[in-house]
Amino acid sequence: MVATSPTASATVAGLAAGSTHTYTITAVDAAGNESGHSAAVTGTTTGGAGGPTADQLLAKVTTCAQISNGKYKTDSDVSSGTVAVCGKTGGVFWKGDLDIDCDGVRTAQCNENTDCCFQAETFCHTTSDTPLNAAQLPYVVVPSPSSIWDYRTKGIGCGTVVAVIYNGQVEYAVTGDTGPSGIIGEASYRTAADLGINPDPSNGGTDSGVTYIVFTGSGTKVAAIENHDQAVTLGRTLAQRFIDQN
Repeated sequence: MVATSPTASATVAGLAAGSTHTYTITAVDAAGNESGHSAAVTGTTTGGAGGPTADQLLAKVTTCAQISNGKYKTDSDVSSGTVAVCGKTGGVFWKGDLDIDCDGVRTAQCNENTDCCFQAETFCHTTSDTPLNAAQLPYVVVPSPSSIWDYRTKGIGCGTVVAVIYNGQVEYAVTGDTGPSGIIGEASYRTAADLGINPDPSNGGTDSGVTYIVFTGSGTKVAAIENHDQAVTLGRTLAQRFIDQN
């Protein structure tokens, strides 16, 4: 229960900007008898002080100034590359799919039994030098450096904040792992789950509709890569800077 009211209206406070919420309502009489649930109603909060909305960010990445030397494949079994890395002031971005990365710490969601390609390591480690936890931490996988593109040339590294946008939602994640040099479009189990995408490593992900904005320039890395609250706080600031600069 998130709110009660003696009238036909109520206020739910403390919601993140640009976040989507679904509610049902029940009525309780003086004797404590509760009605059935109403039909579900869904709404999305506005940008406000919590940071830019998905639409505000997407409006800044409608055209691509390609910085990659060619294009990436979305999966290993596709015939050709279709995804370019594009440059903007204060960031780089690409648009494509989202495959599920379940590597790192073994959990009930991510292990050899749930993921055929599970690895107990991630390229980036926590501040205590342990692999990341894909089931708990929103992170993005970037392609390993190659002739197509080297993320390091833009100062991107472990802990760089990324805005992942899907279906009207913004998830602030960190750069946490590297993948095949010719494939792009992968994020952790938690990133997918938070965006409403099926996070199951065996059958989850989505084939399209995902935008990744990796922030570049000074002050774009969190102090503790495993601290998602830091990524959200910094991400909102960087997202607003990105909008202001483009």
